[in-house]
Amino acid sequence: MTQKIVVVGSSNTDMVIKMERLPKPGETLLGGDFIKAAGGKGANQAVAAARLGGQVTFVARVGTDIFGSEAVENFRKDGIDVEHVSVDPDNPSGVALIFVDANGENCIAVASSANNHLSPADVQLATHQIANANVLLMQLEIPLDTVQAAAEIAHKNGVQVILNPAPARELDDELLRYVSIITPNETELELLTGKKVTDAASAESAARVLLDRGVKTVIVTLGAQGAFLLSGDVATMVPSKTISALDTTAAGDAFNGALAFALAQGMPLQEAVHFSNMTGALSATNLGAQPSMPTLEQLQLFMDA
Repeated sequence: MTQKIVVVGSSNTDMVIKMERLPKPGETLLGGDFIKAAGGKGANQAVAAARLGGQVTFVARVGTDIFGSEAVENFRKDGIDVEHVSVDPDNPSGVALIFVDANGENCIAVASSANNHLSPADVQLATHQIANANVLLMQLEIPLDTVQAAAEIAHKNGVQVILNPAPARELDDELLRYVSIITPNETELELLTGKKVTDAASAESAARVLLDRGVKTVIVTLGAQGAFLLSGDVATMVPSKTISALDTTAAGDAFNGALAFALAQGMPLQEAVHFSNMTGALSATNLGAQPSMPTLEQLQLFMDA
């Protein structure tokens, strides 16, 4: 079957320093290892879905600099349709500065640049691709009116909309009504609902607030615990796999890209969440954002191990 996935979102270049621990305010630490890797939540999720075998179109904006041209070339190598990755003549490509400690925890600062200029007009140019997709996947590193415009096109054409509400920000009910599946982590869910999330029970209580606001399905990603799924009569924890994490930077992006791929394939929802948990776990065992996104063959070996 066709597996058409449209991802609307950000593209960044990640500058990653691996340290024993994260620096404190005002502190300089020496001795870290440096890598430059392709990143950005939208791009990460597009690459995750494509490497698993999805037919992916990416709608994004990059600068005229070397970071932008490298990003587009890498998308092509992963088989992603880049017709709607536009080049911004006035703004540089997005950049993220990332520190990762010995336990895989991280802190990140992002200069969004061209990502902030991805507009509803850019989305309108991709109307045909969105209207004919199986799944539309978005995040929040681009303007909210652009997210809204894409969601409206998808909703109008009966296309399933997955929204990863990251980075955390408040959302209005008009947008949420267009969302088929929302995938917050516990921090993002707390911001959206005002409810503290510490376990499955509190995750369910907070997730029901989003159902009341119009979302059809809520999947709360809870790191090593797995994910809590609330949809219709189903309210259940879907466990993850115990791993030794090297870098959790893009584990959530791996999860979301895998979810889009699995649902475009027609996989049942709970099975798709399990599949996505495994993809996120495997990505956390490797350093870097897009470099850590597994192929389907690598994922199957990991799940069988």
